[in-house]
Amino acid sequence: MNFEVAPLPYAKDALEPVMKQETLEFHYEKHHKGYMTRLKSLIEGKPEADKSLVELIRSSSGGVFNNAAQVYNHTFYWDGMKPSGGGAPPAGDVADLINGLGGWEKFRTDFVAAGAARFGSGYVWLVLDGGKGKILDTPNAETPLTTGQVPLLTADVWEHAYYLDHRNNRIGFLEAFCDKLVNWEFVAKNLRSAK
Repeated sequence: MNFEVAPLPYAKDALEPVMKQETLEFHYEKHHKGYMTRLKSLIEGKPEADKSLVELIRSSSGGVFNNAAQVYNHTFYWDGMKPSGGGAPPAGDVADLINGLGGWEKFRTDFVAAGAARFGSGYVWLVLDGGKGKILDTPNAETPLTTGQVPLLTADVWEHAYYLDHRNNRIGFLEAFCDKLVNWEFVAKNLRSAK
């Protein structure tokens, strides 16, 4: 395996004041890169080293799965945010998808509720499931890649994702994510790729 952690799609201070540079430094440099370091050590010299990240996620378990999925999930999370993002999606396929879930306000309420209800650590996702939008939450490193659903957007609800900015207010973090960070162009790209 000769892939590396992808660079962030923006500067570490680009999401301020919603997400502090300190949060990005710890989360990206320590957690995300740490998962890649552990993954490489687990598969070095083994047949798994020749697989892609997605192949590893779909075919492994235990430590290899956990670290591979965390590398994927984190990259997906970073790409799903942008400075001055969030709010209702612009007109088009993504807006149609969100309208199929009851519209922007209902989507926002349901997305925040799903993430807030996730006991412990994990992720809240917007996925394409059987051609329709669906909100779901997953524990720990789990990812929709293993269930045949197409990931469109995710928010990390592990405490290290929001604690420096929001302390123990996960709901406040998820509301800020929806209102000020979501990269709808990334969602649109994922939706186009699924068709």
